[in-house]
Amino acid sequence: MVKEIMRDVLFLGQKAEAATKEDISIAEDLLDTLRFHREHCVGMAANMIGERKAIIAIAEGNRFTAMLNPEAVKKSPKTYKATEGCLSIPGEREVERHDWIEVKYRDMAWRKEKRKFTGFEAEIVQHELEHLEGKLI
Repeated sequence: MVKEIMRDVLFLGQKAEAATKEDISIAEDLLDTLRFHREHCVGMAANMIGERKAIIAIAEGNRFTAMLNPEAVKKSPKTYKATEGCLSIPGEREVERHDWIEVKYRDMAWRKEKRKFTGFEAEIVQHELEHLEGKLI
C-alpha cells in the first residue's frame, strides 16, 4: 500500500528499531511507496512512511530491493562529495559518500544476505542507512 511521506523532522530524527519477520508488510508498503514516487525518488527508509523500523528500499534500474535490518560491514576508504535531496525534506545538501559499501541484511523471505554496492546504488544505500540512524542530510 502506498503511504504518505513523513515530513516531521522530529520523527525522522529518531533512531530506527530492529525489524522483525512480522515487519515484512512494512517493507512491502515501503516498496509500493518507492515505486509510486519512482520518477523523483530512488530510495526510502521506513521512517519516511511513518514507521520507526530498520528497513530501507532502493531502486536499481527497474528492480526494487528491500533490506530489513541493513548494516554496513565494510566501506571503501576512498570518499567523494555528492549533492543529494530527500523526499522528506526540501532542498539539496552536500554530503560525503564512500565509493562502495558492503551491507548485510535480511531479505523479504527473512534470509540473510550480504551485498556490495558500488556507484550510484552505494550512494543511495548510504543515504538510507543514515535515515535509520536519525541523521538527515
